[in-house]
Amino acid sequence: MHGLPFIDRREAGKELARELSKFAGDPNVVVLGLPRGGIPVAFEVAIALGAPLDVFVVRKLGVPGHSELAMGAIASGGVRVINTEVVQAMGIAPMVIDAVASQESREIERQEREYRGSTESREFAGKTVIVIDDGLATGSTMRAAIQALRRLGPASIVAAVPVGAAVTCRELERVADEVVCLETPDPFRAVSLWYEEFGQTTDHEVRHLLETAAMALARRK
Repeated sequence: MHGLPFIDRREAGKELARELSKFAGDPNVVVLGLPRGGIPVAFEVAIALGAPLDVFVVRKLGVPGHSELAMGAIASGGVRVINTEVVQAMGIAPMVIDAVASQESREIERQEREYRGSTESREFAGKTVIVIDDGLATGSTMRAAIQALRRLGPASIVAAVPVGAAVTCRELERVADEVVCLETPDPFRAVSLWYEEFGQTTDHEVRHLLETAAMALARRK
């Protein structure tokens, strides 16, 4: 056991980095954080591994009138993943999907401008991509991120979190090449229970961590 609860996301990231130490110094590795809570965790991992840190924005495509129900997701780079079962079961027209996707893609663009400024998103083709969040409850965001990333041609995808529901971690093994869940407490209930400090990560903090990681990487070269 790594000791629960974690103090905060940064401490959890340091713990997670130890578990991912086999990737240290590999020039083919990219660390991606899912905003916003995954970024402080991913920052510590990227620093420890000497790998570049980037953000991967995923937005759920909610069914109009039933926004909690996902008919798919859209991610950085304009990648769209559709849940065909939901779309077919509810008879959702392509133009409806397009309208929701258009709205969410504007939000992705806004977040990417906010976090990355004018810096282009990086290439993932042939890379080992480590996708990090602060925890896994249902895993829907992580699953959508992995499905979207698959289309960008990485060599392998590692899903890594400090804490997650055991059943969700097992299910992710079907879509990721490797899954690292440091802790799988039972009963799980909610991610926030396993952190002493679980305040909202701000856009400013995300931007600051991305900039700090980029400077740290540049100094190592």
